[in-house]
Amino acid sequence: MSNEGGPWGREQPEPPPPAPRRAPWRLISWLALMAAIAGGVWLLSRAFPGRLQTLDDQGTVLRTATILVMLSLGVFRVGKVHWSRTAKYLGIWAGVIAVLVVGLTYRDELMGVGQRIRSEFSSSYPVANGPRQVVVTASEGGGFMIMGKVNGQPVRFLVDTGSSDTVLSPDDARRLGIDPKTLPFDHLAETANGTGYGARYTASRLEVGPIAFDDMPMVINQAPMSFSLLGMTFLSRLESFQVRGRQLYLTAKP
Repeated sequence: MSNEGGPWGREQPEPPPPAPRRAPWRLISWLALMAAIAGGVWLLSRAFPGRLQTLDDQGTVLRTATILVMLSLGVFRVGKVHWSRTAKYLGIWAGVIAVLVVGLTYRDELMGVGQRIRSEFSSSYPVANGPRQVVVTASEGGGFMIMGKVNGQPVRFLVDTGSSDTVLSPDDARRLGIDPKTLPFDHLAETANGTGYGARYTASRLEVGPIAFDDMPMVINQAPMSFSLLGMTFLSRLESFQVRGRQLYLTAKP
């Protein structure tokens, strides 16, 4: 009797199961992480205009992003998904990215991170103290840095009562779409470094918190500046401005 075939025949080996198809969640997760990194860099550039203008700053961002990309490639080597573990790892990644963002923003002041965070997130941005008043806290250097808007674009100012003009730096002017090379720098001003040259400019709108002025006369400086200046052409339009301790109070006219 033949041993082949039939129920009494030799058992045939079962075919191997098909190879499991890899789930696309790895690619989706990696693309989401890349989008988060790009979004974080964009938010930093919007929140702190002018911080990524130098080659050193851009190089730091590029190196940090490259490290994150290389580390994130490990997501393709992950086996079966354990969602509780995945959530824990996502939390760790969020913490790592947050630390890197803080370190990038405050790399020069790591010894005083707490004060720097308070300075950037509390003092640079004016705090409304009513419909007509804003309060600005002094920075570590004793000056008053304040975030304003010129024609809807964010500009970081130093409040300078010794400056008769409100002055835009060339970098801030470019951010507003103005090419300094096309301007006539025929406005003379005496500065601590000698005679400076600027070009007159009228902004459609200048905003500092709830305080806003239309048709604001300004000067675009010819020489590079670390930041723009909020001078007397702005301050003289207020009802009052006064310093109390480490805080500057700006009050608009009713």
